[in-house]
Amino acid sequence: MKYLLDVNTLVAWGWEDHVEHSRVARWIRQQRSNPDSVFLTSAIPQLGFVRVSVQRAAGQVTVGEAAEILAGMLAALGERHTFAPDDQVAKDFPSWCRTAAQTTDAHLGKFAQSLGVKLVTCDQGIPGAFLIPR
Repeated sequence: MKYLLDVNTLVAWGWEDHVEHSRVARWIRQQRSNPDSVFLTSAIPQLGFVRVSVQRAAGQVTVGEAAEILAGMLAALGERHTFAPDDQVAKDFPSWCRTAAQTTDAHLGKFAQSLGVKLVTCDQGIPGAFLIPR
């Protein structure tokens, strides 16, 4: 199975003090032992990780440090990680996308669908996404 990791999945995995860290880290460990599992990221989740990491650390983590942390996380996935260039335009959102806060999730869901992969998340509010089990 191929999975596109969303922003909240990356943030939860990257920060041990995140409420969903154990859940996400456990799922990633399980999937890494499955030879058929592949993890994809694109610019949006990567940028989101950096932005949220700097914001949640209230200035204790720089943009460069957050980017390095992300690079280490993705390197840990080794050949199981693939960067997927996103050429989707920001239009034609699904009907469930009604607020600004839903636009990134809607875009990533549509992008994952175009790639024939599953968007993976901790967020129950994304129709069609794979919800990481508790």
